[in-house]
Amino acid sequence: MATELESVVYFMDDLLGIPEHPDYRTALNGLQVEGPSEIRHVVSAVDTSTLTIDAAANAGADLMVVHHGTFWGGLEPITGRHYGRLRALFDHGIALYSAHLPLDAHPEFGNCALLTRELGFEPVERFGEFEGAPLGWRVETKGLPLEELADRLSTAVGGGPVHTIAGAGQDTAVVAVVTGGGGSFITDAASAGVDTLITGEGSHNTFTDAHELGVNVLYAGHYATETFGVRALGQELARRFEIEHTFVDVPSGL
Repeated sequence: MATELESVVYFMDDLLGIPEHPDYRTALNGLQVEGPSEIRHVVSAVDTSTLTIDAAANAGADLMVVHHGTFWGGLEPITGRHYGRLRALFDHGIALYSAHLPLDAHPEFGNCALLTRELGFEPVERFGEFEGAPLGWRVETKGLPLEELADRLSTAVGGGPVHTIAGAGQDTAVVAVVTGGGGSFITDAASAGVDTLITGEGSHNTFTDAHELGVNVLYAGHYATETFGVRALGQELARRFEIEHTFVDVPSGL
């Protein structure tokens, strides 16, 4: 069954609050590349790249819904690999829709909320923000051992590795979840009484930050912690509009 691209875009814009949600200027949330007027098959993916575009084309996609769009470099000439990505979308007749922080933060379809639920907790209290908009979630664990929490996290992200910085000891009480590159939230975690921060990645200095501020940090990979939102959003589009959905998994290992 086919549905109008305009209807799908309007639904996602409204669901995720795209127009009003703050984000990095280069995120350019919403419809980034126009495509066919009718959609029969949506592909979801974490990243926009020639790898994911080719996989979407092979799947017969009319629309790609991604977390990381194609304009992170800001103003740049449409040459080289930037041209290559856009040319591939044009040649295959695929529209591109991107949702970055609005998809991290969403209480139902967001990466942070879905990962929190995969860990066995119900997201209730918000944690962390960007320009006043909440991002992640804070939950109580009732003394769950750090090692067990790390095992749960590894299972949640498909069995991938989890790097543990034990800055607060071997037991957890209050955990915050911010997917992706959330290592910068260690100071916020310490200030908020959070003893364990779960995220994707962080810079080298976060090892020292974690120990000196007394916060455990679990890194499960930027990509691995951000597959949840686009997959769930694609499934919701398939259900609501009676179209096909395929999740394209191209893990970066980072």
